[in-house]
Amino acid sequence: MEFKLCSINGRVYRIGAEDIALEGDHTSSPEDGHTSFHEPGHPPPGAHATPLQDVLESNHQHRVEVMEFLKVLAICHSVIPEQTEEGVAYRASSPDEQALVEAARSLGIVFNYRTPDSLAIDVMGTKEEYKILNLLEFSSDRKRMSVIVRTPDGAIKLFCKGADSVIYERLSPNQPLAMLTETHLEMFASSGLRTLCISEATLKEEEYQEWQGKYHQASIVIENREKELEKVSNMIEKDLCLLGATAIEDKLQKSVPESIETLREANIKIWVLTGDKRETAINIGYSSRQLTSTMLKHDLCTAENVQEAKSKLESFIKELQSSQKGEKNAKNEKREAALIVDGKTLEYALHPLTSQLFLNHALACKSVICCRVSPSQKAAVVELVKSKVKDSITLAIGDGANDVAMIQAAHVGVGISGREGLQATLASDYAIAQFRFLVRLLLVHGAWNYNRLSKLVPYCFYKNITLYLISFWFAIYNGFSGQPIFERWTLALYNVIFTSIPPFVLGLFDQDITANGRLHKPSLYIPSQSGKGFNTKVFWMWIGMAMFHSATLFFIIFYGLQHESAVANGQVVGMWYIGSTIYAATVITVSLKAAVESEYWTWVTHVAIWGSIASWFIFLATYSHFWPTFPVGVEMFGLDYVLYSTFVFYLSFMLGPGICMLPDLIWKSFKHTLRPSEVDNAKKEEKEEKRMKSRGYNRIEQATPETAVERACKQCCPFLTSSVQVQLKTNANDFEMQNLQNKN
Repeated sequence: MEFKLCSINGRVYRIGAEDIALEGDHTSSPEDGHTSFHEPGHPPPGAHATPLQDVLESNHQHRVEVMEFLKVLAICHSVIPEQTEEGVAYRASSPDEQALVEAARSLGIVFNYRTPDSLAIDVMGTKEEYKILNLLEFSSDRKRMSVIVRTPDGAIKLFCKGADSVIYERLSPNQPLAMLTETHLEMFASSGLRTLCISEATLKEEEYQEWQGKYHQASIVIENREKELEKVSNMIEKDLCLLGATAIEDKLQKSVPESIETLREANIKIWVLTGDKRETAINIGYSSRQLTSTMLKHDLCTAENVQEAKSKLESFIKELQSSQKGEKNAKNEKREAALIVDGKTLEYALHPLTSQLFLNHALACKSVICCRVSPSQKAAVVELVKSKVKDSITLAIGDGANDVAMIQAAHVGVGISGREGLQATLASDYAIAQFRFLVRLLLVHGAWNYNRLSKLVPYCFYKNITLYLISFWFAIYNGFSGQPIFERWTLALYNVIFTSIPPFVLGLFDQDITANGRLHKPSLYIPSQSGKGFNTKVFWMWIGMAMFHSATLFFIIFYGLQHESAVANGQVVGMWYIGSTIYAATVITVSLKAAVESEYWTWVTHVAIWGSIASWFIFLATYSHFWPTFPVGVEMFGLDYVLYSTFVFYLSFMLGPGICMLPDLIWKSFKHTLRPSEVDNAKKEEKEEKRMKSRGYNRIEQATPETAVERACKQCCPFLTSSVQVQLKTNANDFEMQNLQNKN
């Protein structure tokens, strides 16, 4: 943040000797993504402002007012100075405070040190020490902070800074600078600058001592201490004298407009909830591409009561419906709207009589900007969406303490760690360094994790039902006597060893599409929003598949071995032979099922799938010889020789899993070939691109923008399926590649 402009005694001043040129000039448009927006033909604010340095270095007629203003900046704060080798370094909980104190230092008013009872400043080489009597700290509800000090000449003064909405309410009557300063505030806010009002009041000794007694009593109250302190603070923060206002530039982080545009392509609605002034919020909306010049602007900030807010919302809805029916833009798209509401009007909008109407209209708008809202109002908006919008998933992202309530109210909270402190980060579920990283967090890792969980959860049910339902089929033939078909330790190690690794591979490493592929096509995120990957229908399909696989494995092997198979030594097989054969086929089947569901193969995937199958055979060869050395596994003694020496065993664990996997492979081939989804088409394109690159042909460079053949396919053959169009594109690219090879 950087201190740019200020209004002192009704005049605009700037920092530095050069004219201020905010990002974008007076001829720029709001769609350019700049941080300032001015009417064409009008210079930016501060273009003709007087440099503060010139006022301080000369006998300027307004030097006294400017000096007093800068002293307040150097005194009214909670900044902690630290002595370093390079000088005094400031540590502040808010970057706004730090920017103001550093601006005062650059102009010769230096904040030197602070003790619990006093602070010292250096005014153009002259040291001044102020005794701190009381510090009324800033809070999100108060929207201001005050400090009461005893000046070097013995006077008691109250310095107060805060939002214009709370400072103007506490000004003394007949303030000649109020209207002019308010005009400057609007001008600053329209340029995207964050504003604060600076004021002071001189207190009488008797008045202060009387108030101090009340403040002390409120500070020792056991219950509702904060409310009591707020009441007492309001008693002293009155009859203020307005000194001026500050304007601080808070630039957008890198790639914020592009990130918002990408998230919108992924069908994610983005609402802005901010404590900034209306003009600042609107300017930031243009800068971040939340607002455009073609949008309908529905401004709800002028409503004075619930009924007026309700009537305005009804008129807005009618206007939006009529505009969408009649007017369309050049791309034949319906006209979009934006809803703008401030904190005062938001109270009326969230009233039970108007909340549903407000929500319906907000959902119909492309952009929603709520300005001058408190932390509790931010949380109330999130709660409204959570409770009223069915199947909605809310995500709140913020970087300051004001956003904590909103972050905790949302389903998912994301904190941005930065200069605003760590309160938001500590209260969030995820922490990122910049807003643009939210795109990768959602579109890549969010979609990947959804797909992984959509496979992991039903797969864990599937593999257990497949095995344990076999005991039910066997109970039909043993008279439900409780006789197990599997040896006890073999059964116990099913989830511990033999099928434990494939779920980890599906849940940690599986990727349907690469990260770059998802970032280039944000619309691929939409299927994860609809819940198509995991729902009640999908879950029962997995359960039905498990029942089919268990029945297939049991009955094929059971009836295949109903005529006892003779071993080479003349012995016949028994129940443990059948059980071990079915068990082997089950381990192979559930491992192959994980292989069919895996879409991203690495060496870890190969080790997990084939290693799980191999672990059973290694265990069988080892465990069959435990007895009599160890007092376990007497039923399995010598069974490895019996199993490995009979042809029926090999035939069974190949035939059973093969029949089980055949329907899966047929359905997967049918779905990907004849009914491909957007994700399936994206996979094909990635494979084709990889094949092109392996041949030394960069498809992206040659095919972007789309070739004439591709455009012809879309214009002349729109009825063709996407898979056929992909094949036509592939043939066209192959033809271009052959031409390049012939030229070479």
